[in-house]
Amino acid sequence: MPKSKRDRPVTLSKTKKKGREHKESIVNGIREAVEKYSSVYVFSFENMRNIKFKEFRQQFRHNGRFFLGSNKVMQVALGRSASDEIRPGIFKASKLLHGDAGLLVTDMPKEEVESLFNAYKDSDFSRTGSTAVETVELKEGPLEQFTHEMEPFLRKQGMPVRLNKGTVELLSDFVVCEEGKPLSPESSRILRLLGIKLATFKLNLVCRWSPCDFELYRERLDLSDVETS
Repeated sequence: MPKSKRDRPVTLSKTKKKGREHKESIVNGIREAVEKYSSVYVFSFENMRNIKFKEFRQQFRHNGRFFLGSNKVMQVALGRSASDEIRPGIFKASKLLHGDAGLLVTDMPKEEVESLFNAYKDSDFSRTGSTAVETVELKEGPLEQFTHEMEPFLRKQGMPVRLNKGTVELLSDFVVCEEGKPLSPESSRILRLLGIKLATFKLNLVCRWSPCDFELYRERLDLSDVETS
């Protein structure tokens, strides 16, 4: 009887024992999930928020598993080419694991998975170093949303402010952040104080593999790019 590809030993990069064992655990977990569930989805994410992702993941707790981590390790688990893939055609999904990406292995009907992913997004405060998606500017004049106790802190953030009869006053127009530029620690703090959420945590489906078919979700992706081994 021919030996199954799925039983083939895995060679991972040379690492410390603990790191190697962790990688092997991920590989084995993915392969076990592929055996158990019927479909594999590759998804990308923007502005990951761990708590929010944990909440989203709960919707699949009874019929699926998520995997995040090293794309290379996940690729090894699925197989990087037709010669070492663990199921026929699954290497196509492996090829699309790059950037901020993860795997979902599930029995949930395709329509339900698509609906959950397409409907999900959550706004949050932008973190230092992230790119501003719009320009935020404060106009000269009173800043009544801040109490007088906040005036020293605002000055430390670089804002030209003073107290005028107990009211925080901005002495000149002030650009908090500019679209397309990274946020400084000060800009991030000011946006949080203003209650302005510029980051959106989103999950985007990239592709779906099942024993019967393979489907791409992104319009700019070409099936021919992933069909070659």
